[in-house]
Amino acid sequence: MAKVTIKTTEGDITVRLYDETPRHRDNFLKLAQEGYYNGTLFHRVIKNFMIQGGDPNSKGAPAGVQLGTGGPGYTIPAEIQPRFIHKRGALAAARQGDEVNPERASSGSQFYIVWGQVYNDGQIGQLARQLQMQAEQSIFNRLAGEHRKEIMDLRRNRDQAGLMELQNDLIAQTQAIMAEQGGAALTEAQKQTYTTIGGTPHLDGQYTVFGEVEEGLDVVEKIQGTETMPGDRPKQDIQILSVEVMA
Repeated sequence: MAKVTIKTTEGDITVRLYDETPRHRDNFLKLAQEGYYNGTLFHRVIKNFMIQGGDPNSKGAPAGVQLGTGGPGYTIPAEIQPRFIHKRGALAAARQGDEVNPERASSGSQFYIVWGQVYNDGQIGQLARQLQMQAEQSIFNRLAGEHRKEIMDLRRNRDQAGLMELQNDLIAQTQAIMAEQGGAALTEAQKQTYTTIGGTPHLDGQYTVFGEVEEGLDVVEKIQGTETMPGDRPKQDIQILSVEVMA
């Protein structure tokens, strides 16, 4: 079991890295040992959401400079696991969006620590329904994309009956896939976590979570509450002094 201490100008954050996500664990340890993160900033901070760092371009970056595109020149294959969720204190890898990164490969260096919010029963129920609908829509859109030529031919021929038959078939396939995947977008365990500890449940299954904060959540809270400029960069730089691997 590997642990690191992220030493910042606001205090120390001790993080445990998961052995079950070995590529992300080993890469983070490698960069830490090389001093890669020393002098970088938490360049993107959103209150009640998360704090993000790891952009090498943030070292000594003047005020007003847009950050968030830097990295070591490689990505890491996704290691997304349902058991590791975006609870408060989760450590996860940033990445480019699905439209240019459908395999959800992670940034080689940028990471974020979740803060999020604590949901009440009504909020988590509403969110679960929204996530269910989004999951269904995503599956339906993927299936429709696989039948794009057929759909275009049916439209070109003004075959409304054929379009309706195909739509009903894709809906049935969508429902079957949802049932195979377990149906609910949030498990009871997730609901319990998000109504007690808090976090950002809408990110689950989208990004690789590869660790969690064991000490220093108060530092994360302080950082996520800092005043920011347009673009979510803190007005006063919050620097990562070093990331030290613990024996």
